[in-house]
Amino acid sequence: MTHKDIQIGTKAVWAGEKEYLVHGATQVPVVLSVAYTYDDMDEWYDVATGKKKGHIYGRNTNPTVQAFEDKVKVLEGAEAATSFSTGMAAISNTLATFLLPGDRIVSVKDTYGGTNKIFTEFLPRQNIEVALAETGNHESIEAEVAKGCKILYLETPTNPTVKITDIERMAKAGHEVGAIVIIDNTFGTPINQNPLELGVDLVIHSATKFLCGHADALGGVLVGSQELVEQVYHYREINGATMDPMAAYLTLRGMKTLHLRVREQCKNAMELARYLQTKESVEDVFYPGLETHPNHDIAKKQMKDFGGMLSFAVKGGVDTVRDLLPKLQYAHRAANLGSVETTVGPARTTSHVECTPEERAAMGIPEGLIRVSCGIENIEDIIADFEQAFKHVESFVKV
Repeated sequence: MTHKDIQIGTKAVWAGEKEYLVHGATQVPVVLSVAYTYDDMDEWYDVATGKKKGHIYGRNTNPTVQAFEDKVKVLEGAEAATSFSTGMAAISNTLATFLLPGDRIVSVKDTYGGTNKIFTEFLPRQNIEVALAETGNHESIEAEVAKGCKILYLETPTNPTVKITDIERMAKAGHEVGAIVIIDNTFGTPINQNPLELGVDLVIHSATKFLCGHADALGGVLVGSQELVEQVYHYREINGATMDPMAAYLTLRGMKTLHLRVREQCKNAMELARYLQTKESVEDVFYPGLETHPNHDIAKKQMKDFGGMLSFAVKGGVDTVRDLLPKLQYAHRAANLGSVETTVGPARTTSHVECTPEERAAMGIPEGLIRVSCGIENIEDIIADFEQAFKHVESFVKV
């Protein structure tokens, strides 16, 4: 059977590994060698120049890392993949590959905080014009794209307010002006969303998050056409943001249960979102699976499920956040997401810690917003944990 003939769960377990198994092992080894030796000088040259498969130096390629890349490539249905030391390295290297002074890029206002900093601080220094449209306002995005751009950069669902953008519609708009359409699919995961099928050119993941799933390895990955990925790979191999082999191994191991973890995380997120809607001290709940979400219909169209991420705003703002979160017993208060454990935190110390309160407000992120990455725990226990935590704050929060 080919990869096209098997289901996503089987792909998560088996894809990209067989070529790298050695000595009868059932698991891909961690290859820590920095360099690779050749007795045949012509063969060495052919490998070094890409005419023949193989490895010459760890900054360029590595067998363990390549197995990870191959697995993501299959899960996203892509021609090629290349990896990076972190998710932000994937984003910054990809943008640096294609953007030159005088170019123009269009995106939305509330991307991940690190990405937003690239748009508002670093790219303008290089004389690159950045246009940030209202997230979810498709007419506004299309109007900016129609003015011309080299890149249309999307993030959906967004971090942390889980706003939704119509991927197929935006890809069409980007291609009408000859733009490269790039999307951060970290929240979507290859299990729930496959943007290449919707017309996107390049898909980025922070592999640190859902792909790894255990909060113990950093990494990033890019997938897409051979032509475009090779250009980004060349930039990355020279500039050196290489994925570590041990991180690749840990992420490979984590990805074997990706479909199981994401399934539970989606179920838990939906139940927790519905519970939070019943709390008087909660002002709003943001989750694309809720019928009240402004773009629920778009999410339903382009996602297989709605993801393990949600956020909610509390009455009393930061004061409530300070009191509520320490009371939770089964949630890490930490700046990470996508792991098997539930993780919580305000945007001001997680996704948008780099931004000022004014910048967060401009992106529609209130200081009393709490981001929740649902884990795989029994949801009854998580809801009970939130319930006892809310009882501690309801005495002073005006409802």
